[in-house]
Amino acid sequence: MTGTDTTINRWIRHYHPATDATARLVCLPHAGGSATFFFPAARALAPDVDVLSIQYPGRQDRRAEPLLDSIEALAAPVAAALIADHDGRPLTLFGHSMGALVAFEVATRLEAAGITPRSLIASGRQAPTSATPEDLPTGDREAAAHLLSLSGTSPSLLEDDEMLQMILPALRADFRAVSSYRYTERPPLTTPIAVFAGESDPRTSAAEIAGWADMTTGDFTVRMFPGGHFYLSDHPGLVTEALRSHLKG
Repeated sequence: MTGTDTTINRWIRHYHPATDATARLVCLPHAGGSATFFFPAARALAPDVDVLSIQYPGRQDRRAEPLLDSIEALAAPVAAALIADHDGRPLTLFGHSMGALVAFEVATRLEAAGITPRSLIASGRQAPTSATPEDLPTGDREAAAHLLSLSGTSPSLLEDDEMLQMILPALRADFRAVSSYRYTERPPLTTPIAVFAGESDPRTSAAEIAGWADMTTGDFTVRMFPGGHFYLSDHPGLVTEALRSHLKG
């Protein structure tokens, strides 16, 4: 936990509050990720954008809390937290990988509550309708190797057995959430959807990305970046400027 953090509730971390910003960006992490993944983006976007980072149970300051292993179980309390904290400023949801599925389910719940997000940015993830059973690893070393293969974690971190044992329970729960997710038929969102993806990400084909267009009656756009699944770690400045431009549009 950083000294500049303001914890709004168990679910939301507010690292660089921007109370005068007209827009809010809600960031939802990938499998095995935590709210601090978006600390640099929050710092870079302040004071123009008020960034809220979602903290899932079972990691960092919530490590002792029970893990949740379904996308719906994560989305429901996130949506409730955002509804409770809503101050009238337009919300943009930004979810990376697993976080894109959570963000989609959160957007569905926000719209049902009368809050239509300004947009949903689905990053590094195929459309919900393209979800198929994934043969994800359950063994410790296999799970660590899978995470490393996506370039989302430093190799030195995975060589630290103590650190590995801290992150693996949450990672395995997140893997179960992703592998068990099935889209249920529903009316499309009215929230506009933008897809951000890495040009060399093997997990997001053009056809699977295009499927996001069917999830909304609003505008749909695609922005490709150099890099793979974790393009946003490889090119943080480029992604930050893309977010800033998107939120001003």
